[in-house]
Amino acid sequence: MRLTKLFSDFFNSEKTSGIILLCCTILSMALANSSFSETYVGFWETKINGHSLAHWINDGLMAIFFLLIGLELEREIYKGELSDIKSAMLPIVAALGGVVVPAGIYLALNWGTATQGGAGIPMATDIAFAIGMLALLGSRVPASLKVFLTALAVIDDLCAILVIAIFYTSDISMGYLGGAAGIFALMLVLNRLKVMAMWPYLILGVGMWYCMLHSGIHATLSGVLTAFAIPFGSGGKKSTSYILQHALHKPVAFIIVPVFALANTCIVFEPGWMDGMFTHAGIGIYAGLVAGKPIGILLFSSLAVIAGLCALPSDLKWKHITGASILAGIGFTMSIFVTMLAFTDNASITLAKTAIIFASLTAAIAGLIWLSVILKQPQPREDLIQDEDQ
Repeated sequence: MRLTKLFSDFFNSEKTSGIILLCCTILSMALANSSFSETYVGFWETKINGHSLAHWINDGLMAIFFLLIGLELEREIYKGELSDIKSAMLPIVAALGGVVVPAGIYLALNWGTATQGGAGIPMATDIAFAIGMLALLGSRVPASLKVFLTALAVIDDLCAILVIAIFYTSDISMGYLGGAAGIFALMLVLNRLKVMAMWPYLILGVGMWYCMLHSGIHATLSGVLTAFAIPFGSGGKKSTSYILQHALHKPVAFIIVPVFALANTCIVFEPGWMDGMFTHAGIGIYAGLVAGKPIGILLFSSLAVIAGLCALPSDLKWKHITGASILAGIGFTMSIFVTMLAFTDNASITLAKTAIIFASLTAAIAGLIWLSVILKQPQPREDLIQDEDQ
């Protein structure tokens, strides 16, 4: 399989980002439980225009993260793994299984309780962490497995975005929502008129973000909508979509996501903190990510292959899909993001974050061990880089 240059750049940036993300998490948790705890935690709670610094990161900077996710998803649909329906069906069906089963496990344990709203927490896969772990195995990883896990994670994030839009909204302000819709419509008109300059879309995107922020629908969704309004064109190096996606890779991977991790993993472990892991919510999150993800992905994928909806790539076997499905249990960024929307009390938020971190760590170690055993020899150099400027 030949990998495009943009995909290779994306894979490499996410690989390094995953390592940085892990370091930031360890650093943040260490500072939160050190003698500097009060100062460190207080820093992220600093008020700016009525909201904490952490709030502005989650509602502001993360909109740029979702803009990149939207651009990546758009490229996958037009030119990537999702452009051919036969090839796309495997990661699509796998992602659906990886969403439905974890949410089902969580709801089975929390239905009718105060933590029922956390069902979206174990649904998503952290792209940076998952790819980062896969990349640690080097040239032994088949190119098709890289593409499968990346497409799976991107579709996972799309599902998480839809869940956020539908279930994690507060009181709706129709005026601001109408304003956001009007701006989005204007952006689509510019797209149809083949306006290729980037700045009108970015300015209008900021305006849509502002309206979304006050509409009751989470502001980060403006990033995804802006991505799909930006002209894709031929998808080559000179296209508006390519230029912006390429420009955002490193800032998102090396600044935005690590800052999000620092702000959202400053967890203070109080005496008896492990007790929370054995609550219905804690077990639901842990079981959903560690067991629900691989079970759902493998179950749905195997049923789709048996039904003839799709087929495994020629260089992959079910043991490879099993390894990827275990790594898909690394929820982290998106899971923590949904946690901040699902819960409002600090106790539930801390409990959920702790369960997410332990579940993601378990999935990462288990996935690495599994793939290390089955991938004993380096793969042939099939992942030659194909220039997209054609």
